[in-house]
Amino acid sequence: MTTARAGWRRAACLAALLPAALAQASERWDFTVTLDGRPVGTHRFTVSGDAAERRLQSRARFDVRWLGLLVYRYRHEADERWQGECLRELRAETDSDGERETVSQRYGGDCLMGFAYWNPRVVEQQQLIDPQTGRTVAARFERLADARIERLGQSVPARGWQLRADGQRIDIWYAADTGRWIGLDAEVRGGRRLSYRLTSTLPTPQ
Repeated sequence: MTTARAGWRRAACLAALLPAALAQASERWDFTVTLDGRPVGTHRFTVSGDAAERRLQSRARFDVRWLGLLVYRYRHEADERWQGECLRELRAETDSDGERETVSQRYGGDCLMGFAYWNPRVVEQQQLIDPQTGRTVAARFERLADARIERLGQSVPARGWQLRADGQRIDIWYAADTGRWIGLDAEVRGGRRLSYRLTSTLPTPQ
């Protein structure tokens, strides 16, 4: 079975979690991850701090099986430090089916975002920092037609944008009623469909 290493990278590397106007002391988002509709893992984001100084923890675990056999394994852990809308420090470790990458990098000068789907202002960006590699990549966003997307187990109206970056297309979905990020869809190698859907959003103690 051909795995989707290149596709997993952009779809799985998701950056911080709350726009400044919605920031709380500590909050957690849990996504169920599916491949062609079948659950393969989870991705959890935890943000702490306020709009001026935030810290983000991202933890992804995917296991793809075929006829009961493990054919692909993905682990990604990232810790980020943000000042306002600017990513200032990134530490990440990724294991993509045995291929390991480590990033430890600080950013100054220009104010750049990571792949901050959580922040509606990300769609205004023309460059983004890849949380898995630390590289800056060109980005272009296009508005999608409205659709209905599952949020916390219920189908809700959603507004979408398509991100084109580093040779990949990712559809990003925001709840029409709140403007909050609730999911994404990406085509990975072999024409397969990788999807994130929000399953819980809970305050957590600091």
